Amino acid sequence: MRDFLINVTRYPRYLVAFSLGVLNSVVEPLARLRSNPVTAVALVGALLSGLLSLALVLRAMVSGAVVAP
Repeated sequence: MRDFLINVTRYPRYLVAFSLGVLNSVVEPLARLRSNPVTAVALVGALLSGLLSLALVLRAMVSGAVVAP
């Protein structure tokens, strides 16, 4: 039972390490592109539209609303 508990405690650490690695892999190339003002505006627009899309999808999923095609 002790070995099982030790293995279970490893999963949150793995999840945090994996998430930080993915975040670093995504943010690092984008940070180099922000020096150009046009690219920076495009990155901000893409971030805002992505967050808006995520919010709308989650709202539709939670409310159970059916959107007619």
